[in-house]
Order: sequence, then C-alpha cells, then structure tokens
Amino acid sequence: MPMKGSGETPEWQEIDRFDGGTGWIAYPDEGMQRASHALVANDDGDGEADVWLVDPVDVPDLDSLLAGLGTVRGVVLLLDRHRRDGAAIANRHDVSVWLPRFFDGVAEDLDAPVELFRHDLADSGFTVHEVVDSRFWQEAFLYDRDRGILVVPEAVGTGDYLLAGDERLGVHPMLRLKPPSGLTRLNPEHILVGHGRGVHEDATAALEDAIRGSQSRTPALVVKNIRKILPL
Repeated sequence: MPMKGSGETPEWQEIDRFDGGTGWIAYPDEGMQRASHALVANDDGDGEADVWLVDPVDVPDLDSLLAGLGTVRGVVLLLDRHRRDGAAIANRHDVSVWLPRFFDGVAEDLDAPVELFRHDLADSGFTVHEVVDSRFWQEAFLYDRDRGILVVPEAVGTGDYLLAGDERLGVHPMLRLKPPSGLTRLNPEHILVGHGRGVHEDATAALEDAIRGSQSRTPALVVKNIRKILPL
C-alpha cells in the first residue's frame, strides 16, 4: 500500500456527507488517506449556498459533486504543506485560495489569487485558530461553534497510522508528546480531518480521549507503525 497515491483517481470515495457539507478521499488505497472537504455555508434552501473547499485533492467529476452543493466561494488551506491541488481548483472556479494570516512562505508558492484572513472566514460562520506555528509546521483549524463543525487538517486524524489501541481519533505521532490541548475547549458534533474519515458520533468525547491519552499511547503507536514497515 503506497503512502501517497498519484495519477488517475477513478475509484475516489465520497465521505463525511452531512448537512454541513461532504468530503472525499481521492486515493482510498493510499496509506495517508488524504481527505478533502467541501463545507456548505449560508444555505437557505434555494440552491444558492456557498461552498468552501478545504485542502482539496482533485478528482474526476468533482465539479459535478460541488454543483449539487452550491457555488464555490473559495479554497482554504489549513496546513502549510497541504497545497495539494488547491491552486488549480481555485483557478478553475475563478476564486481565491484563502490562507490563515500567520502562514509564512505559502502564498508565494501558489499560482492563484490569495486572500489572507485572521479570524473570520468571510461570512461562512467559520473562524480560524492556530494549532502549530513553527518554522517546520504551520497549521490552523476551522470551527463553526453554532453548528458544531471542527475541521483539523493534521494534528488529529483517523488514518490508521494515527490511531493507537481503540482510539477513534488520534493525535499525529509528531505531536503526541505535546498534544494540542487547546482543542479540548471545543465541543464539536462533527470533526473533519485531513487524513481519514471524520467523526460524527460522540465527537467531543473522541477528541477529549485522543488528547488525554496521547502521551501514554505513544509507545503502542510507535510499535504498531514500525511493524507495518518492518513486519515481524
């Protein structure tokens, strides 16, 4: 199983369909399970909803999927290294790529119009918050408090390589010894992640468990991942 797929994506899968949007995994057989999302905002039922794409990987018929949700308003990148196909999709829909203002060195590498935002993602109802800000890792999350929607691109996820034991949501291996404890102040009903399917049942409990058990479960996760690389 390759960690990252490439080329044609005839078998892409839709995931995380709910009243706040949908998502897809372009290469279901890849180890990284890169997930993309389309968030629906300002939906008054007349088909004129705004659609915000988060860290998207392009797939065949994507525009048909999006047309059924509303009009693409923008592409949002929440991790500095999640450029993926964001610029190409933004150009196709004649919209901008939106970046958290604290991101450094990302806008210059995007061949598309860029909008920097500090707090509110336009009038979408989502606000952006810092998770990690270092020279090696810049990450933000989106949160809609009223609808209970949390979008985290990397710090937590559900891909197999992120999960230890019976976790439904796991902290990234590089953050496990110092997990993003600020996330536990939130009460999401839906958690959408950049790697794997989202969590839509008892999401707050899954998030609290992931953060609380992050350090103690690190050895088990390390052993699990080593065994996957070097079967014993």
